[in-house]
Amino acid sequence: MTYQSLRHCCDDLEKTGQLIRIRKELDPDLVIPALHRRVYQSRGPALLFEKVKGSPFQAVSNIFGTKERSFYLFEDVIRRFEWLVKLKIDPLSGLKSPFQLLKHLPWLMASLPKKQNHSPLKHHCTLSELPKIRSWPRDGGSFITLPQVISFPPDSLLPKQANVGMYRIQLDGNSYIHNEEVGLHYQLHRGIGVHHRMHLESAHEFKISIGVGGPPAYTLASIFPLLEGLSEILFSGLLNSRRYHYTIQEGYFLPADVDFCITGKVKEGLLKEEGPFGDHLGYYSLKHPFPVLGDLKVWHKADPLWHFTVVGRPPQEDSSFGALIHEFVSELTQSEFPGIKKVHAVDVAGVHPLLLAVGSERYMPFRERKPEEILTQANHLLGKGQTSLAKYLIIAADGSDSPPDIHHIEEFLKYVLERIDFTKDLHFQTQTTIDTLDYSGSGFNEGSKLVIACNRDPQRKLSEEIHLFDKIPTPFSNPRLITAGIVAIKGTAFTNYQQVDQEIKPLIEFLGQSEFEKFPLVVLTDDSEFTASDFSNFLWEAFTRSNPSHDVYGVRPHYNFKHWSCSPPLVIDARTKPHQAPVLESDPDVEREVDQILHEHGQLKNLIK
Repeated sequence: MTYQSLRHCCDDLEKTGQLIRIRKELDPDLVIPALHRRVYQSRGPALLFEKVKGSPFQAVSNIFGTKERSFYLFEDVIRRFEWLVKLKIDPLSGLKSPFQLLKHLPWLMASLPKKQNHSPLKHHCTLSELPKIRSWPRDGGSFITLPQVISFPPDSLLPKQANVGMYRIQLDGNSYIHNEEVGLHYQLHRGIGVHHRMHLESAHEFKISIGVGGPPAYTLASIFPLLEGLSEILFSGLLNSRRYHYTIQEGYFLPADVDFCITGKVKEGLLKEEGPFGDHLGYYSLKHPFPVLGDLKVWHKADPLWHFTVVGRPPQEDSSFGALIHEFVSELTQSEFPGIKKVHAVDVAGVHPLLLAVGSERYMPFRERKPEEILTQANHLLGKGQTSLAKYLIIAADGSDSPPDIHHIEEFLKYVLERIDFTKDLHFQTQTTIDTLDYSGSGFNEGSKLVIACNRDPQRKLSEEIHLFDKIPTPFSNPRLITAGIVAIKGTAFTNYQQVDQEIKPLIEFLGQSEFEKFPLVVLTDDSEFTASDFSNFLWEAFTRSNPSHDVYGVRPHYNFKHWSCSPPLVIDARTKPHQAPVLESDPDVEREVDQILHEHGQLKNLIK
């Protein structure tokens, strides 16, 4: 549906029973975020907070709280976008089907950016008047969690040259000057980082605009992996089926339809510690030096809404973004990654730590089955865009013995574990980069990757005979079956790698007995009961808490011309390491306060268990 504003969207959701109002004044410091999490976990409605303590502004969250609601917001444009994707894959199709091109031309023309002389953002406030959303007890301050950060190359404010990204913004805390500075968290390889480097080499001030609110399409466009050459401002209009209106005020680009816009200049040569922040892997991203925005001004429209979300261990509201993006661009996969048929970044494993893929083998069809072309395809995935952030990539070849749907994660892993040859199908990349939010590595943005490639006939049958582990050597204990072929074992607290190498030798020798061939994957954890209690717990712990080069072991490990190999089981040490970031935990007092709020709210009382 086309929305003129965030308020328009909320009115529509309220009329259709997909939004409720919270009229009681609530604290944005921990309380509102905790309520949001509880409603999200129950697949509840969007929440409009009419009274936010310490702020004159209303706030809204959980708009994308269910996939059904997210698809409702974009159901019209999804069909139109299918045509645009096909045109991207085959540009000549527009000439082959001119009537389709003419049919969609009004949509394309209506999405063009439009400059206005006057902006509805006529009002001003201070940073301290904004809703200060602090989601987790150890967060370094309050953050903007759904920002539209707009930057340009030097001496340009042309919409086609803009970069729009969702880079988190710290509003207060740490050593930021109150009401005068905010922190910008972004990496230099991102679009805004490219602009930053260009400004450092020029004499121009680096001006930034940060939009909050506006039509939901603006939020989604900020995190969308765009088609090459497509303007991000134009894309926002395409998603909303409506022209992107903007003005130029005091030398800044202001989106006319957002609710708030913070403008400022990056302070040259100044870095300040940003964070900690409870992030989407389920841990805190720690303090690190990042650029600072100063010379601030906050613009807003009349009767604005502050749009926010709460990030944490997945799934959370932002999980719907991935589902929407997949719906929009799934047909592009084979075009962008030749030979790749399906890709699934596993949300419950933190998205980037675990990537599943199905590729194709077209070479040497009459030879013995083994991974060949899928290794090339794996390297392509690890060398491009968002998939390059994957830490564990498990890729299987399609064919007569087709793997299960990669969204059926447990079945897919079983298929792979039944077939891989541990002496040949493990491919490590060491001393490389990983996601900056992943603290399992050897340093900030430093770690390793592991590709597990599967294209073989079945090698083994998986077992559920957990009693075989009854005599595991100390200090390991409490083996628990996760699923057929996968076992969690409790270990003592991790100390350092030198000591662990000595501790783990007896365990590896024990697992070298032939009967453990049926258990090709063993995970060492701090609490095997927790790990085995839910398959999502296993996925989260195993792949967010391990660095492949340091934490993967195997029976009878050896090198063959620099290729590391082993016999099963493969052992992943997923215990918490001293250098890793703390796990996100809520405040018990705040949770009790939320219990009371839910008990008192008629519409939520029966919804939340």
